[in-house]
Amino acid sequence: MGGHLSKGGHEVTVYNRTAAKASKWAKKFGGKTAKTPRDAAKGKVIVFVCVGNDDLRSVVLGDKGALAGMSRGTILVDNTTASANVARELHGIARKSAVGFIDAAVSGGQAGAENGALTVMCGASKTHFNRAEFIDFYARQVTLIGGPGSGQLSKMVNPICIAGLVQGLSEGVNFGMKAVLDMEKVIDPISKGAAGSWQMENRAATMVLVKFDFEFAVDWMRKDLGICFEEANSNGAHLPVAALVDQFYSTVQARGGKRWDTSALIRLLMND
Repeated sequence: MGGHLSKGGHEVTVYNRTAAKASKWAKKFGGKTAKTPRDAAKGKVIVFVCVGNDDLRSVVLGDKGALAGMSRGTILVDNTTASANVARELHGIARKSAVGFIDAAVSGGQAGAENGALTVMCGASKTHFNRAEFIDFYARQVTLIGGPGSGQLSKMVNPICIAGLVQGLSEGVNFGMKAVLDMEKVIDPISKGAAGSWQMENRAATMVLVKFDFEFAVDWMRKDLGICFEEANSNGAHLPVAALVDQFYSTVQARGGKRWDTSALIRLLMND
């Protein structure tokens, strides 16, 4: 994501808790590195954060956090997938420092980031959103959903929808294989009909080949679903299918598939 900003002609400074990764990035894209988030944020018009949920507060807050290095009137864009409560909390803290905050949850995985084709759902004031046109460098669609927290809430809809799709696709592909069908011939026509989906277009064939070394890991999916369940407990939404599929993913993890792609659900059926 930072690479697209750099290639777009912008001066980019990066921080990563693993310094070697930051150095590798700088060598590839011609940017600079910093020893702390605060140092990376100093003098910048806009600061982007994309980390693990557990790391978010430590990277943004505190004496070495990004916010400590930001000036009044600058913008902090958080691309992390986190809870809406954390987004609202950081928005409130940033506002006290006269810093704009956008919770800009992303969808599209590693491939989307590398190709500059992410979908970004934002929660922010319209004024701050209109100043964050830099997001366009790594996204194919950027949408202002509503106020603070709205971006994260919108992102939660994504794994809820995906969970049932992947399980249904796993069952369908496994059924076809058990029936000794040529699944390449089967997938092509049904993907053009009502059963078609991104998952079918991109993962059905690799399920047949038992290949799961792709972008979005089971660990990440369970992390995202956990955020969804926490919010559902608060707003009263019922997620029975997502909860069931989350249990299946737990079994995949127990069988050594923590870093497998989410399409690895079919492994549980193949082992029956």
